[in-house]
Amino acid sequence: MSARKLGIGMTSRRTRDRMIERLLAQGISNSRVLEVMRGVPRHLFVEEALASRAYEDTALPIGHGQTISQPYIVARMSELVLGHGRPRKILEVGTGSGYQTAVLAGLAENVYTVERIEALQKKARFLLYDLKIYNVKFEHSDGGWGWEKHAPYDAIVVTAAASEIPESLLRQLALGGIMVIPVRWGRNQVLKRVERTGEGCEVEDIEPVKFVPLINGVG
Repeated sequence: MSARKLGIGMTSRRTRDRMIERLLAQGISNSRVLEVMRGVPRHLFVEEALASRAYEDTALPIGHGQTISQPYIVARMSELVLGHGRPRKILEVGTGSGYQTAVLAGLAENVYTVERIEALQKKARFLLYDLKIYNVKFEHSDGGWGWEKHAPYDAIVVTAAASEIPESLLRQLALGGIMVIPVRWGRNQVLKRVERTGEGCEVEDIEPVKFVPLINGVG
């Protein structure tokens, strides 16, 4: 097995532990999220040349104009969808590198992830299979459409910034379900937590964020 997969040097267990200590200091308190993120080898989800930076609290490029989100944002979004305990089904809009997917797979019974860029989707699928993560289903499609076939979902995580909360995704959210989504507001973006209720939806602004835009179509 390669040194990269073993996690030698900057990708070691000690490096991951420092990441967890930083997340705790930043206010991430869900022990399950921290446990899962400690176990997911983030350095495998970035280009080998960037492996030494994988556990820094920064977004990194993954090609095709996309990025892997900083660990804090991954942890925060994951923590937010666990408001009612362990979800049975999570929809992820934007597979990207597959790192957030892998974290969600450790928190839910099943994850359904949609990616518009086929090359990224294939790479993530092969990597998760190599890591023996088998409770994820992949779809190459426009993320704004969601994945209606498997709806309703207990949680939806959107990893790109939308101009508004898509109605198509809201319709696929179960009653009592939670969506976490970055939404553009002028030049700024805010992370929102949306809970579907019997009367409609309750929307809470969480914090400013910076994501790549949610784009229509497939590539």
